[in-house]
Amino acid sequence: MNPENLHVDAIEWSRWQPTEEATLCFVIREGQVLLIHKKRGLGAGKINAPGGRLEDGETALAAAVRETQEEVGVTPTGVLQVGELHFQFLDGYKLHVAVFSASGCYGKLVETSEAKPIWVDVDKIPYQDMWQDDPHWLPLLLQRKQFRGYFVFDGDRLLSHRVVVSA
Repeated sequence: MNPENLHVDAIEWSRWQPTEEATLCFVIREGQVLLIHKKRGLGAGKINAPGGRLEDGETALAAAVRETQEEVGVTPTGVLQVGELHFQFLDGYKLHVAVFSASGCYGKLVETSEAKPIWVDVDKIPYQDMWQDDPHWLPLLLQRKQFRGYFVFDGDRLLSHRVVVSA
């Protein structure tokens, strides 16, 4: 990526095309949110929500449910899309993420080779252990506000960002 295009406002987001499409699904109930300690893949070692890449022909909603089932063993319920995130990495990788919230889940929570699930009080979210963009939009999700986020990263370091709240 060109050094002068390091700032989020220098990118023509209307023409931007992602390398991959992915999802995140935040199950929120009784003042807690279901998070994971990510064990492998993009974001390994960080705390995040269940989620992952869409499979061919899959909708973002279907992927959010499937990824939650695969990563932590539960099926989210009351799932609604609340946001979308656009990530431009300096190495050229571009990721679009559909962000969902769920009002509950059923099934047995399990640790898998990909993730260790944890319930966290919504007022004690460990932002210091998460991606650097999360504090800019996760509070909006918790407030049930619709949003779009645009982020430029160098590896796992956030260089610039813009978050737009929908009316």
